[in-house]
Amino acid sequence: MKISLIDPLEVKESYILEQKEKIEALGHEFEYFNESAKDEDEKIDRLKDTDIAIITNKPVSGKVIEATNLKLIDVAFTGVDHVDLDACKERGIKVLNASGYSDDSVAELVIGLTIGVLRKFNENKANIFEDTNNYLLGSLIKGKTFGVIGTGNIGKKLIEILQVFGCKIIAYSRTEKEEIKALGVEYVDLKTLLKEADIVSLHIPNNKETKHFLGKEELDLMKDKAVLINCARGAVVDNDYLAKLLNEDKLRAGIDVFDMEPPLPKDYPLRNAKNVLLTNHVAFYTQEAMQIRADIVFDNLYSYLEGTIKNEIKL
Repeated sequence: MKISLIDPLEVKESYILEQKEKIEALGHEFEYFNESAKDEDEKIDRLKDTDIAIITNKPVSGKVIEATNLKLIDVAFTGVDHVDLDACKERGIKVLNASGYSDDSVAELVIGLTIGVLRKFNENKANIFEDTNNYLLGSLIKGKTFGVIGTGNIGKKLIEILQVFGCKIIAYSRTEKEEIKALGVEYVDLKTLLKEADIVSLHIPNNKETKHFLGKEELDLMKDKAVLINCARGAVVDNDYLAKLLNEDKLRAGIDVFDMEPPLPKDYPLRNAKNVLLTNHVAFYTQEAMQIRADIVFDNLYSYLEGTIKNEIKL
């Protein structure tokens, strides 16, 4: 089989060369690229003779998939909404992901954004560099009610970290887990969480069921001056309406994900909103996470070559 790593995994090249040697020793061909393809045509060219594609978070459209004879797409990412899964299903292509590689990284950025909003990092910056006189009195996580929406791996990791902050933690999830309850967390319904939480953090996937999971009705339930943190997926929030509430000083937010990948258009509402701290879709992006995801991706690959499927996405 021919295996193509078409996006850089951002680990040491010596690691990739070790995998290349191992794969070739198993009788397969391995090709890798140090830069992502510039467009779909270049992506098709890289994949035209490939059986197995290793990709990151760069989009793989139906056009690309239909121009290949792929058997497997091994995704070095947790979410797979950037892959045309309908096209994969039609062509019988299996899709694997690297779930769990960035749990710590995402959870830590949630804390970072929360502190950044509560301690007015944007306002501090303006005071330092722009000769303004913003009011900088901040507040603590301690003593607040912190609502976690989604208690999968990342939600659980966040809850574990929050244990040391002295806040009350409540959660909403489709499935209630005993290990979460054992941490002293109370599960509540979504409306109760939104009404009671001082800080709300989202940890749900982007799919047809979760688009605008927090829309006008849900956002209007949140406390005055509450903080919304989104390091999940941009589309799970109605960001136009969120921007309206931010500009009306009703909510505050820390946002890492958007309705598209940055750079954001100049007229994108969140780009121009008040009371929001933005980061550049970097929650997953740490040195440690990059190595973990590479390990998972190649473990997925070797297992597949041996006849075992790991981390398969159900199509």
